[in-house]
Amino acid sequence: MKFGTPTNKNRVAAFTLAEVLAALLFLAIVIPAAVEALHVASLAGEVAARKGAAARVADRILNESLVMTNWNLGAQNGTATDGTLEFRWTLTSQNWPADAMELVTADVKYSAQGRDYSVKLSTLANPQASATTMGLHQ
Repeated sequence: MKFGTPTNKNRVAAFTLAEVLAALLFLAIVIPAAVEALHVASLAGEVAARKGAAARVADRILNESLVMTNWNLGAQNGTATDGTLEFRWTLTSQNWPADAMELVTADVKYSAQGRDYSVKLSTLANPQASATTMGLHQ
């Protein structure tokens, strides 16, 4: 063994300056992209949550109008809440071309992230059945 030559016991593992700088550059690129992806996902989540709430409101408006048999009184509108959120709704009915049925549609509008969105739910209703039901309750 020669004097002054390092042996395997004396070697220390370490990163070079170039490796550290490359890792920092990689992090400088990845972290902002990851933060932006989380931000976009959060915005999409808020829109999806409001869309679900609007669908619940549309379902409630449609079901209430069918049970109360007031769906054939012409176009109706109003506001409804789901928790702390407020929604604008419109209920319309139109002739169904195939049978003596009416297409009843609940259109619920809401705002999220500065944009307006809409959810529509429709069902078929029988005008004769509702007229018979109304006659029974009079």
